[in-house]
Amino acid sequence: MHNGTPDRSFSLRIAVIVGLLAGITALHYLTTLQHQHAHDIYRRLYYVPIVLGGLWFTLRGGLGAAIAASLLFLPHVVLQWGHHPVSQPEQYLEILLYNIIGGLTGFLSGRELEQKRAHQHAALRLEESYRTLSAQADQILEIEEQLRRADRLSTLGELSAGLAHEIRNPLGSIRGTAEILKDGVAADDPRHEFAEILIKEVDRLNRVLEDFLRFARQAPVERGIFDLNAVVREVLDLTRRQAERNDVAVVADFAELPGLPGDGGQIRQALLNLVLNALQAMPAGGQLTVTTRGGTETVEVAVADTGPGIPDGEEERIFKTFVTTRADGTGLGLPISQRIVASHGGQIRVAGTAGGGATFIVALPLQKETSP
Repeated sequence: MHNGTPDRSFSLRIAVIVGLLAGITALHYLTTLQHQHAHDIYRRLYYVPIVLGGLWFTLRGGLGAAIAASLLFLPHVVLQWGHHPVSQPEQYLEILLYNIIGGLTGFLSGRELEQKRAHQHAALRLEESYRTLSAQADQILEIEEQLRRADRLSTLGELSAGLAHEIRNPLGSIRGTAEILKDGVAADDPRHEFAEILIKEVDRLNRVLEDFLRFARQAPVERGIFDLNAVVREVLDLTRRQAERNDVAVVADFAELPGLPGDGGQIRQALLNLVLNALQAMPAGGQLTVTTRGGTETVEVAVADTGPGIPDGEEERIFKTFVTTRADGTGLGLPISQRIVASHGGQIRVAGTAGGGATFIVALPLQKETSP
């Protein structure tokens, strides 16, 4: 036991019963027979410890207290009331009632205790069932949300197919025309600047369209073994110029990693989205830290920036489609990365850093060994 409270309570109850039995017995033996009314009261006082024994210790306690009272009272009846044959039968009947009352009280107390324990057990089972039902309800709601999301994605796929046909070709024509116009005027002509703006906006619209297509129609995973460190190096090479333009220092720390199962091209796209987001969060300079580390079951890539960070409570929301904090963002980069990582059995989590900045951690499972 962790504390002595149950032992003290048990000992105290035993002491109360023993004390009452001893006190009542002493009153009997110390009171003369001339005070018959007092003896009538004393022998009925035995019911107090008998009932307490039954209530506190069920059948065993009730019968134990009754037998003890009987053994203590019996010599008094035989020795002191033996010369009063008229009153003696009444005393023996009282002893019989002691045992009947003790047994009945203990039995009923035991039944009540069993019912109480049964109710407590039922309450625990109900509580466990409630927790299980609550978890199942949450799971059902999550599945329902996934179905709604899948339905939206299906609609988005159809919309993207139409966009690809209706917008991509005109965008190419517009860009080509803008380049011709730009080449036909001097660099100091205002029309040259307008043509550059037009080309830049056409490129932005094309990127939005590409994001829609990539998100709505993700290519199947081409299973193979790829080098995660090599993929990260490729991503850093692709983003080196943007990092230089933003005056961002890039720090890379690579751990020795085994080959991973999956599609290296898709993982490269997922990490590219994370690195581009980090660079865009630091337009006035900062530091980008990319770290790989191994584990027993997974390997991780951490992409940390020193930008403004993510507002509290937004860690989950930023992975929803069309949620963006940039005026020119599509809100699809992080959902695309999350979907790619999830298709590889991994997960992405985000954590803020003290003093600003954010860290995105991609965890990918190691290849499971198969028995020959």
